[in-house]
Amino acid sequence: MSLDLIAEYYDLLYGNFAEDWSMWETLTEGIDGPILEVGCGTGRLLLPLAEAGHTLTGIDLAQVALDAAQAKIKAAGLTRQVSLQPADMRDFDLPYKNFALAFIPLNTFMHCHTLDDQLSTLQSIHNHLRPSGQLIIDLFYPDPTLLAEADGRLYFESEMTDELTQRTVQWYWRHEIDLAQQMRHLTYTLDEIDAEGLVRRTQIPFSLRFIYRYEMELLLRATGFVIETIYGSYELEPFNSHSSKMIFVARREDSG
Repeated sequence: MSLDLIAEYYDLLYGNFAEDWSMWETLTEGIDGPILEVGCGTGRLLLPLAEAGHTLTGIDLAQVALDAAQAKIKAAGLTRQVSLQPADMRDFDLPYKNFALAFIPLNTFMHCHTLDDQLSTLQSIHNHLRPSGQLIIDLFYPDPTLLAEADGRLYFESEMTDELTQRTVQWYWRHEIDLAQQMRHLTYTLDEIDAEGLVRRTQIPFSLRFIYRYEMELLLRATGFVIETIYGSYELEPFNSHSSKMIFVARREDSG
């Protein structure tokens, strides 16, 4: 998987994604202290949270994404409120270790493909939170119906215009499931169409490790977190069998 390739197209595909914004606005309301975003990408959430008055640090492994985020932060005049660090979520060590809240948005935690990756990510976050600091993780709910439909067929997602090139871009995707490994293998296909109708095709393959509810609870408990609640949607509805999301809200256990 090329993180830089994903970062290159991230704003085109997700720059206008706002389904989760009201949730983050609500869950960060009243947070008294700096916030850490793990997997901040190109700054989709960093900027509006900073504009809402929060002080944030964002980490990401893709330098292309961080460069794009930095340009946006500078243009918005938010450089005093937002700092960026290139870092791997599975093992990072920042100078500041007193965050009031850390969050991992939009399935980013699913890029941890092994148990060791998952545990080390959560432990790294734990090390950077103040006592009783909060952690929020937004995860895909592995609905058996959806998993059963993952047979490799190609789906059309949307058609858009790239603001930089003014080319039409058609977005297709397909996915397959490895149940034994709990892996969802996705391929995004992006067809860029120029004025003459010529097509430039880019394919972006990547894999996500899906996680079940009690598996995630064990991971959090094993790394020193206490679960406060689990939401099932961006509208903060209770989690149930028909939920589309698993949004875990946990708190660093205060050993003192």
